[in-house]
Amino acid sequence: MRRGVKPAGPGEITYSSYLALDEILGAQRPESARLGVDAHDELLFIVVHQTYELWFKQILHELDRVQADFAERPVDDWRLGRMVHALRRIGAILKLGIAQIDVLETMTPQDFLDFRGLLSTSSGFQSLQFRLVETRLGLGSARRLLYEGKTVDADMSEAERAAYHAAETAPTLRDQLDAWLSRTPFVAEERYPFRKAYREAVIAMLRRERDDAHSAEQTDEAAAIDRAARAFEAIFEPDPKAGWSMSAKAVEAALFITVYRDMPALHMPASLLSALMDIDEAMALWRNRHALMVERMIGMRSGTGGSSGHDYLSRTAREHRVFGDLFRLSTYLIPRDSLPPLPPEIVRDMGFVYATPADRP
Repeated sequence: MRRGVKPAGPGEITYSSYLALDEILGAQRPESARLGVDAHDELLFIVVHQTYELWFKQILHELDRVQADFAERPVDDWRLGRMVHALRRIGAILKLGIAQIDVLETMTPQDFLDFRGLLSTSSGFQSLQFRLVETRLGLGSARRLLYEGKTVDADMSEAERAAYHAAETAPTLRDQLDAWLSRTPFVAEERYPFRKAYREAVIAMLRRERDDAHSAEQTDEAAAIDRAARAFEAIFEPDPKAGWSMSAKAVEAALFITVYRDMPALHMPASLLSALMDIDEAMALWRNRHALMVERMIGMRSGTGGSSGHDYLSRTAREHRVFGDLFRLSTYLIPRDSLPPLPPEIVRDMGFVYATPADRP
């Protein structure tokens, strides 16, 4: 005992009692130990997956506050700031989840085979908390890949299924993002018709590039520029058939925030969009790493619980994206020197003004 530290009295909080270490450290119960099978690495397998579940719990906790803040109308600047902070934390947690695969891969395929047969029908596919994270971010059942021909709730208990369907019927983070973006000021105001101004700037830029290509007799490049001009039209008339999942107003506002992100009033909205892309990217990376780990551990065999293993996980990395529209915006960016200038009154309204009223422009 360190000098000056008194022993805890009855009912006082200690490190162990505060963290409930008796319960946590007693929660690892390897099947191999129960059955007398020599499988050293089963404990590692359990610890890693229990840690995932603890991190999923934290992600859901962060989403509780983010979604509560997003439900406010309007979303005050101070709420937006803490939303960005929480979303960045979620992104950092997901990156940590990817790094945990490095630890899990210190287990060799032969080590895994020592206890794999003891897992019976259990599978990571059955993680309710992970399904809740996906759903609350915005992955709806209509876009989910079937798993061995089954929906994700097929093997859930009644209580788990109720929790999953409650999340499905509630507003998702992507729903809330769409509604928030659709209310963005400055985009559709009479004093600055962003859509018309940006379209004209894009056309002017592409016309210059096409003329330069023609003058240099680069016909292939000129044709490519013509195709780019047609592709740019999609940003102004977004619809589901063109691959957009957000509404036209939301897409236009997201583009506005992205191209004018240097304006002080747009710093935090741009950070919000960036944090959501970080989360989407981290989820895709985690799925890819998981797929590669499964291939490394079991090759082309079925996963535990009868899953299709590597193939299913690889496909989810491609098809279970939530904020793909934000990534797609980069297709429609133009150089800063080609951007239509904002009217002076818009610049003034989007700035942080600390001067006295008499000093303001």
